[in-house]
Amino acid sequence: MQKSRLINKELKGKGKKDEMANPWEKFYPEGVTSDLVFPETTMVGYFLDSVSRYPENIAMEFYGSTYTYRELYERIRKAAASLKSLGVKKDDKVAIVMPNTPQALILFYAINMVGAIALIIHPLSAETEIQRFLSESEVKFLLVLDLVYEKIHNIADKTVLETIAIATAGDGLKNIKKFIYKFRKIGQTPKIELTDNIMTWNEFMNYGYGYEGEITCLRRKDDPAVILYSGGTSGDPKGIVLSNYNFNSLALSCHKMIEQSGPEESVLAILPIFHGFGLGVCMHTALGCGMKTILVPQFNPKEFGKLLHKSKASIVAGVPSLFESLTQTKLGKNDLENLKVAISGGDFMSADLKKRVDKYFKDHGSSAEVRIGYGLTEASAAICVTPTGHYKEGSIGIPFPGTRVKIVKFNSHVTADIGEEGELCISGPTVMMGYLNNLEETIQALQQHKDGRVWLHTGDAAYMDKDGFIFFKQRIKRMIVSNGYNLYPSYIETVINSHPKVFTSTVIGIPHPKKVQVAKAFIVLNDGLKPTKEIERSIKEHCEKNLARYSLPAEYEFRDSLPKTLVGKVAYTKLEKDLHEEVQEASSEENKLTKRELKKLKRLEEKAKKIINKISKIGRE
Repeated sequence: MQKSRLINKELKGKGKKDEMANPWEKFYPEGVTSDLVFPETTMVGYFLDSVSRYPENIAMEFYGSTYTYRELYERIRKAAASLKSLGVKKDDKVAIVMPNTPQALILFYAINMVGAIALIIHPLSAETEIQRFLSESEVKFLLVLDLVYEKIHNIADKTVLETIAIATAGDGLKNIKKFIYKFRKIGQTPKIELTDNIMTWNEFMNYGYGYEGEITCLRRKDDPAVILYSGGTSGDPKGIVLSNYNFNSLALSCHKMIEQSGPEESVLAILPIFHGFGLGVCMHTALGCGMKTILVPQFNPKEFGKLLHKSKASIVAGVPSLFESLTQTKLGKNDLENLKVAISGGDFMSADLKKRVDKYFKDHGSSAEVRIGYGLTEASAAICVTPTGHYKEGSIGIPFPGTRVKIVKFNSHVTADIGEEGELCISGPTVMMGYLNNLEETIQALQQHKDGRVWLHTGDAAYMDKDGFIFFKQRIKRMIVSNGYNLYPSYIETVINSHPKVFTSTVIGIPHPKKVQVAKAFIVLNDGLKPTKEIERSIKEHCEKNLARYSLPAEYEFRDSLPKTLVGKVAYTKLEKDLHEEVQEASSEENKLTKRELKKLKRLEEKAKKIINKISKIGRE
């Protein structure tokens, strides 16, 4: 964790860089340079600056229910008092297992206010994953959505959990009227037996009533604030430790790069709070700038257009498949006239898709054009974006102010030439502090170069042009990106291989029309076993119990053996190559059929012409 402080001190002392070192700087909005001075406060401190400037502005909206900055602050302080009453202290970890709801956001800032660290977990994570995350961080207090509480109930005794607060949809609404919550039910809401240590959200909020001790804990900018789980360099889920400075720097950088980000604007928060992009850009950036964040806990792509129109949001961020679904939505001519900024990240957006989305915006009254972004959780989720009006096909944009990017030759610290492909490395105030309890992976990811800076080695292949635009090529590390989520084959394989009837397995990504890629598992059963529907069903149930829903294999294929490398490892690249060849062959056959149909059509046209000529000749006679 000391590496983050080292980076920040170095950045502060380096001073200005010339244009040759930062060629991208000439594409920044007017008045923006690489040498931004970032907030040296906590995340809640950054938020409080907006409270002081815009107390009566709407800070948050949830299904029509709104909170002003003053009201949101009062609830955050009330939740912080309850945490203190429960004994939560500096550096304790507090877990949030929630979608985008007011309770989740309120508790997030309350955790920061008391000096604790927020561990945010995907509600669809498997029980075994949640148990591991809680145990690694020694979490004692947790907030969970009632619809997924059963998972917590099943693993609580295997952790050091002491207190659980359970939130329901209605807790986030100020209106008394009956409300039908649209969050997709994950099974039926379980019957929950409340005890002294298992309480409702409302009970939790009242727990600190009369607390007279000090609520706010003074923290330094480089103190840890958030733990988010991602894959790390080897593919296994790892806790990524991010500081106050990381998120505040991200928020200010986003604010400067998105020109239309004043207090009169609003952000549609579709990306979830447990995702760095959702938390850092859609929520913390918005609240740090005095904007309104519109929380969307559950999202249906088919309703994206209607949601954009109804919310009147001026800024939206999403994954490419999200924007693709938008182009298939019927809207009125001026239904998107409020939309000013659209940012795509999480996966590569093709030039063709960008053109279609841009045209859709224009046809429906919006001045927005999709701006392509890139980031990873290890760098607080976003590090570069296409500058307004300067799109280059295939590019993921230019670095954010304060962020330095370079391409190094593979497996080295040597800077690659302009246009030469190498590994993308990042240095700057948004780079993580390190991986939780994993020094080996931290040292592998954060490496000090000869320039004295610590650089994050992303594991992504890219090149940079003379203007400083970055062009992403592929992932060096083995990873599948499915609908914006990172899936890690080695982790999925570990789960499948733990099934008693499985000998070995390997997982690769296969094309998907909407999600770009999904996982496919190739499985070899133990000697003497033949694939049956019962065995396949058993393996699927095993995966459903131990993997998050979004990472479940879409296909299972049983084989007698798997291809091996010379050293005996499974040659998953051979499977990928075979799959590619199958796709190419299928495409070739389709083309052959198309050519035959064209020839047949041409013959019919010629025959029709002859008949027409005969008829015309008869008519003349």
